[in-house]
Amino acid sequence: MSETIDLPPPDTLGGPSLTLTIGQRRSVRAFAARELDRSAIGQLLWAAQGITDPASGLRTAPSAGALYPLEIDVATRGGLSRYRPARHVLERRVARDVRAELAHAALEQTFIAAAPCVFAIAAVAERTTRKYESRGVRYIHMEAGHAAQTLLLQAQALGLAGVPVGAFDDEAVARALHSARDEEPLYLLPVGWPA
Repeated sequence: MSETIDLPPPDTLGGPSLTLTIGQRRSVRAFAARELDRSAIGQLLWAAQGITDPASGLRTAPSAGALYPLEIDVATRGGLSRYRPARHVLERRVARDVRAELAHAALEQTFIAAAPCVFAIAAVAERTTRKYESRGVRYIHMEAGHAAQTLLLQAQALGLAGVPVGAFDDEAVARALHSARDEEPLYLLPVGWPA
């Protein structure tokens, strides 16, 4: 069994107003060398895909048919882990830093390797297309956008910064993330303290 890393419970009551956060969010590509703690990482992951209704399993981002095709990995200096929303934990996947590989796969966008955390959103399309057929692909892309935006807004609310990255070689990103065959990479989100 792989190593599991517990995350602190998310803060669901505090923070600046949504209006203020939306107005201040900007794409940032220069990060301070300061690491993010588990609390911040957990809060960001919860914002993207966390459970908001334990009884039904509903999450922060809307999902067509509540089928949840997205998988979110986080790459840090300490390695690569996958978020497990049902338990709000990280599951260690790779024990080495893969951020430089992600930067290389993203057409040499070196700021990706310098970010303390890189969140990677991928999708298992079959979870949605088995119900919605070819139209399900559209729904998956919408969901990835919702998850990325809530993560970036949460980053802003925490005083962090980030940028969505879609320019990358899909196969190279999948290799860096040790993705399963049925997982398609959709987004990279480098996040950290602004430089």
